[in-house]
Amino acid sequence: MPYLIEEHKHRYASWAASRASSVKGCRFTVLQGKMLLEKIGMISLVNDPDKLPTSNEIDEKHREWRLSIISEAKKMGLLFTHGVAAKLINMYLKTIFVCGGYNSHQNVIALHPPIDAVLLKSLRLNNIGGYKTEWRKAEKAKWSKFSSEEYESVIKYIKEHMNEEPLWLIEEYWQGYQ
Repeated sequence: MPYLIEEHKHRYASWAASRASSVKGCRFTVLQGKMLLEKIGMISLVNDPDKLPTSNEIDEKHREWRLSIISEAKKMGLLFTHGVAAKLINMYLKTIFVCGGYNSHQNVIALHPPIDAVLLKSLRLNNIGGYKTEWRKAEKAKWSKFSSEEYESVIKYIKEHMNEEPLWLIEEYWQGYQ
């Protein structure tokens, strides 16, 4: 079987997502991250943003993906939180679609951005959306330890602030590149 661009994108996105998501308290290898993403069917999305959930479906589907990753990780002896599962999913989808030239596709603009301490701190310091208290609360909870409710609360505030703009634009405040 020839090595195709779809496999190449999947491997690269799996690597990026796994490296970004593996944290103290939840360490896992790139291979384990790749396997988890495959088990929840992410590879089937690689070529077509039309296969992504719509803006009306994304939150429910994202919760299903997180729960599936947490369950599959447990079978591998890994204890994933909703925060770690979300970052694995979000980094993978960001790499494939947002940075893959589909950034203005109707389904891609609704994708959740990766959440981490760097972003949360910047959102708080800049009082984005007037939600300084909420960003502080999320910072204290630690993204890598987020429950489903904590994660979804952060996404809710991001959506409220972004209004109808692509959610990935919130990453203007992410200073991790510096």
